[in-house]
Amino acid sequence: MVLNIYTFILIFLCGAFAIGGFFFSKKEKSVPAYLNASRSIRSPSLTASIVASCFGVWILIGPAEAATWGGIGAITGYALGQATPFLAMTVFGKRLRKIMPEGNSLTQFVYARYGSKMLKIVLVLSLFYVFIYLCAEVTAIAKIVNLIAGVELWKTSLLILISTLIYTLRGGLKISIITDKLQFIIISIFLILIFYYLFISGEVNISSELISLKAGNLIDPKYFSGYTAGITFFIAVFATNLFDQGIWQRVYAAKSDQDLHKSFVSSFFIVLPVILILGFCGIVAVSLGQAKDPSIVIFSLLLKNGTVWLSISILVLALTLVISSMDTLINAISSLFIIESKKIIRSKSSDFYLSISKIFLILISCLVFMIASQGMSVLYMFLLADLLCCAAAIPVFYGMFKNDISGSNSMICVCAGLIAGLLLFPDLSFQKSILVGGLFNLQSFPIWISSSLLFWSFVSATLIPLFVIVVLRSKKQKFQFEKIKVLITELK
Repeated sequence: MVLNIYTFILIFLCGAFAIGGFFFSKKEKSVPAYLNASRSIRSPSLTASIVASCFGVWILIGPAEAATWGGIGAITGYALGQATPFLAMTVFGKRLRKIMPEGNSLTQFVYARYGSKMLKIVLVLSLFYVFIYLCAEVTAIAKIVNLIAGVELWKTSLLILISTLIYTLRGGLKISIITDKLQFIIISIFLILIFYYLFISGEVNISSELISLKAGNLIDPKYFSGYTAGITFFIAVFATNLFDQGIWQRVYAAKSDQDLHKSFVSSFFIVLPVILILGFCGIVAVSLGQAKDPSIVIFSLLLKNGTVWLSISILVLALTLVISSMDTLINAISSLFIIESKKIIRSKSSDFYLSISKIFLILISCLVFMIASQGMSVLYMFLLADLLCCAAAIPVFYGMFKNDISGSNSMICVCAGLIAGLLLFPDLSFQKSILVGGLFNLQSFPIWISSSLLFWSFVSATLIPLFVIVVLRSKKQKFQFEKIKVLITELK
């Protein structure tokens, strides 16, 4: 690794967060502090933490890439799918804090409300999603550093993982929120610098006439593919975020319901415009002929003049983004293991579960390192994880408010959604599925189905469970929500 300004920044930032986080986490040794920051976080700190943990390095890649082929429709769906769950949490979060005040996770509610079988489904999909997200973040930052500084993928992957593990495994959620505040400031500053360069400095030729000429279909309100892409993104991202343990930890970290409400509403109004602006950069790149590789369109716009300060800004922003999201993901996996391993391994000491979770997470990190070092694409696995969450979303959250659905019937709802979604879920070529082009010829289906398999798979996985609920809900068997408070005891 040649020590130039870029590699120095890589080592310095990783080291600074690791050492600083390790130092500040010395006093945070209790399990409640590790899991939910002792339920003590006020709205300003919680807002900064929610935004910083939400903003991974994906914001520099995903929205702009989606815009290059899905246009305004895809950007809007992407932005709303990412931001709207924060508004939903003002409802779901308050509800769960009311009926399960001693809880720490959505999985605890699922176990108390639906039983062990439903818990296994939700636990698997939650862990699978967080693991894929972790792989994607480390892979993306390794590729970005390689693009800017020429550092080998495995070196960046190893450095990022070790530096984040050092302080996250020691301090848990409390230290994650502390570092999130600093990361929020850094992210804000460098996003402003990049937006200034793109839209105000005049260095990038943004012309409505040029966009209409070169990328007219992407801003055309009649562009059908854009709408289907937008709806697909919205359904997938919205449903998946509802199962994000990192978000649920912050629900329980809020000192009061008022702090929860203010924080999540504020986060919505911060996240939404940022994603919209970054997505619009993809349309600009298409109009300028800078979208040959859709996954790096923002970097194509920012690095075309070889400006050193801009390259440094991108590197600092990307590193801060990935570390801010990774400490959340690592802590989410660890917290789920601590909470749910009690059902498998019996011990009188909560510290035992904390120690075991750290070993488990180190093993997971080794697997993430192997995947990220190869630069593998995890997009298909991401989409599969999204589909699983879509199938479980309505059954799980319906039962948070209504008492007329049982655990066994909720399982039927989820399975029905999974079957419907998987039958239409496209293969790796995205040209056919088990049902369309598999069991039946492509020509047997209208073009509006065969050409939009991903869209229809997500729609089916989401809505079929709702129809099944309507059929299976019982007027005789009513769940008593008061039982949940008795079943859930807080880890001390």
